[in-house]
Amino acid sequence: MPGVDRRTVIKGAAAAAAAAQFSWARTAAAADGYDAELHWLEGQAPDVHAGATWGVPWARGAHRPEQRFRLASADGADVPVQTWITGYWPDGSVKWTAHAIAPDAPKASAYRLTAGTPATPARKVTVTRSAGRVEVSTGVITAVFGAKGSDTVVRSVRRGTVEIARAGQLVAVRQESVREGADVEQFAGRVEKVEVEQDGPVRAVVRVEGRHRRGGRTWLPYTLRFVFFAGAEAFRLVHTFVWDGEQKPGSDEGDFLRGLGIRFTVPLSDQPYDRHIRFADSGGGLFGEAVQGITGLRRDPGRAVRDAQIAGEKLPDTSTWDTRVSSRLAYIPKWGDFTLTQPTADGYVVRKRTKAGHGWIQAAAGRRAGGFGYVGGAGGGLSFGLRDFWQRHPTQLDVRGAASEAAEVTLWLYSPEAQPLDLRFYHDGRGQDTYEKQAEGLEITYEDYEPGFGTPYGIARTSELTFWALEKTPSAAVLAAQAAATATPPLLTATPQRLHAAGVFGDWAPVDRSNGARKAVENHLDDLFAYYRDQREDRRWYGFLDYGDVQHTYDNDRHVWRYDVGGFAWDNSELGTDLWLWYHFLRTGSAEVFRFAEAMTRHTGEVDVYHLGKWAGLGTRHGVQHFADSAKQVRISTAANRRFHYFLTGDERTGDLLRELVDVELTFLEVDPQRKVRTDGYQPGDRHALSVGFGTDWGGISAAWLTEWERRGPGAEKAKAKLVNSLRTIAAQPNGFFTGAGLLDADTGKFAITTDKSVNVSHLSAVFGLVETNSEIVSLLGDEEPEFRTAWLNYAQYYNATDAQKKQLTGSTWKSALPAAHSRITAYAANRKDDPTLARRAWNEFFTGSDTYFPSNDWSRVTIKTPAVLRTTEEIPWISTNSSAQWALAAIQNLALIGDRIPS
Repeated sequence: MPGVDRRTVIKGAAAAAAAAQFSWARTAAAADGYDAELHWLEGQAPDVHAGATWGVPWARGAHRPEQRFRLASADGADVPVQTWITGYWPDGSVKWTAHAIAPDAPKASAYRLTAGTPATPARKVTVTRSAGRVEVSTGVITAVFGAKGSDTVVRSVRRGTVEIARAGQLVAVRQESVREGADVEQFAGRVEKVEVEQDGPVRAVVRVEGRHRRGGRTWLPYTLRFVFFAGAEAFRLVHTFVWDGEQKPGSDEGDFLRGLGIRFTVPLSDQPYDRHIRFADSGGGLFGEAVQGITGLRRDPGRAVRDAQIAGEKLPDTSTWDTRVSSRLAYIPKWGDFTLTQPTADGYVVRKRTKAGHGWIQAAAGRRAGGFGYVGGAGGGLSFGLRDFWQRHPTQLDVRGAASEAAEVTLWLYSPEAQPLDLRFYHDGRGQDTYEKQAEGLEITYEDYEPGFGTPYGIARTSELTFWALEKTPSAAVLAAQAAATATPPLLTATPQRLHAAGVFGDWAPVDRSNGARKAVENHLDDLFAYYRDQREDRRWYGFLDYGDVQHTYDNDRHVWRYDVGGFAWDNSELGTDLWLWYHFLRTGSAEVFRFAEAMTRHTGEVDVYHLGKWAGLGTRHGVQHFADSAKQVRISTAANRRFHYFLTGDERTGDLLRELVDVELTFLEVDPQRKVRTDGYQPGDRHALSVGFGTDWGGISAAWLTEWERRGPGAEKAKAKLVNSLRTIAAQPNGFFTGAGLLDADTGKFAITTDKSVNVSHLSAVFGLVETNSEIVSLLGDEEPEFRTAWLNYAQYYNATDAQKKQLTGSTWKSALPAAHSRITAYAANRKDDPTLARRAWNEFFTGSDTYFPSNDWSRVTIKTPAVLRTTEEIPWISTNSSAQWALAAIQNLALIGDRIPS
């Protein structure tokens, strides 16, 4: 296949396998999920990191909650580790744990996690709370946080007795109109709450909440998590803000975000010629200059002086310089201000000036910046970095006042030099003021429009930053390593075989190319991922809100994805794209698949979902803007899409997203997903009788209940009770899942039992995570809830059955749309019943269904050259994201469930 190197796609899997065999043989305990062999996701031990956190699954019954864990490097050296439980099996045994190691942990390519007593770090991270003040010490640096009511989030960061940074604050710039010259206002993040979530000994987490304030106006609620590790000179920051501004379609007035950032003041005591500025390129290079340069002058201060400045070292005493230079230092400019701007994914510029009021000059330019910088000198300095910097353009790094007693550093998540963030709805409604007209619009553009629904109010964005408080200017190699760790935070993980042995995430299995038929399907799974990976770059699926998503449907005439055509534009998790990518990672162990899926989770869980307002907990269907469509549904926000990232990484922000959904059924009081097509007169309002479908609706609701129960969160017992009650009352319906929907009591989780024996079957019911969630539910509770197990098995067996078989079971028939996508539930039934006939039927559905990627399809990429298109590009014209996600999920699950019966 031209343009695709399958070796690149699977190199993460190969690295995983090699690391797992580094210095020990696999033991039976490890294979059975009692121990865990771990390796770095990218394959090699990082040169530098700020601390690492990751998740590990355990087989049911392997460990009790009181079990402690020991971590050792490949050569047997003890590694201090902090452990906490993130998930439980129904019997109370540990299902998932999260772990953390410090940056000074023994460096190794592989580790083993076993039951045992953990080593104690030589320098523990400690947290002190006093009179509303929180102070964290890693043993190397100490951070003091601002109290409630302060506009300073971080009061100071010290290294020993030296203050490296102070006055850490959030900044937001509001513009009142999109018109040129409109007034702008500066807002500061006001602290409303400071909470310690972890307090060592290896990892500490401080959570800060608040809003941006100016005078009496507040907006943009934020949540910050500062993460510290024992012995570290660095700390990480996970920054989330929620959009609560107002912009009215058709008006140029409103709340327009002109800039959003994090700012620190960095004290400077060195001579200007001993102060240094660094910026990183994404390719590993560094822009490096002194505030007062002494190279390239008409007179030479001496080789030793020049070499020291280039290396970032303290210069020799001026008495050793050529006096023709040392006597004229006052005439050499001091460059106090530096800016790096990344307005697009294809270019950045570095410029500098001596001070405010004087002109800027261009200092450097490149394609993609690393989002990393440094300011400081021989007496100390601050490194700072923003992950996904160029991918989430427009972004910016500012250093101001570096020639003065203190520099000001600002990391702009949204650049103030860009156009204001314009979130107004993109059209005027085109007269669609009735459901009938909206249906006509849906018919032609596939957009489900409704006045007032295309609002961004309540969407969010999460960013990751890293800071190093340094005793002096580091070498170029160290700074480059810090930049790499910022761009790709190192992560430990287990092999696909070990993850699979724990029995988590339902029906999947590691890659198996043991025969020709398997190999063909496996190769196409790799090809499919590689195509989307390359399309993201080719089509520039980047930007502040867009990065992480893919697009829905291709336009073969324009040779572009249909970015401007209603429901064919951004994908917004439609038909399980997130699930496909996460399952592809589980079975391959590929680092680039993980990073792709991670970026998607950061996007779809934040931007495509509401976190404030009456639709909080609901997501938005695919569209031209991520919030544009009027279908606000739990099928998009479903916890099924987020569970992977939370459990594999221990990420607290993703944990927040999961917890937001615990009572998501209450959103059905605000909006009825079926309001435009109803004929039964139902109106939402009774919390004891909410109309909820058994497919896309309950699938998302049940995933949230399941996850909260597994996590044993504050709502765990209630969540389990509602989950179990819903299982029993779905099973009790006259036709089980084929009944289609029921009236849900939001307090108990029980559906009213209907006497109506009619069926209501939708081809969409099972393609938004219901299959995957039900597989897990049955494996966890099937023995306790046999009626539900049977109800789901019936749906799996009969959805794609013959009309005669359907009528025999339910008395009715239906169209089995998306037969290839649903082949995986036929495979599920074949596996559970050990039925070779069903297995043959499932593979036939998969290979010949009207919605499949046929074996005869030509997977070669077609090159479209200029001037027919803007840039020479590649396409596979028949690929669409709905089909890609469902074909891949069917392939993955069929291989796992009935792979031994694949036709040759």
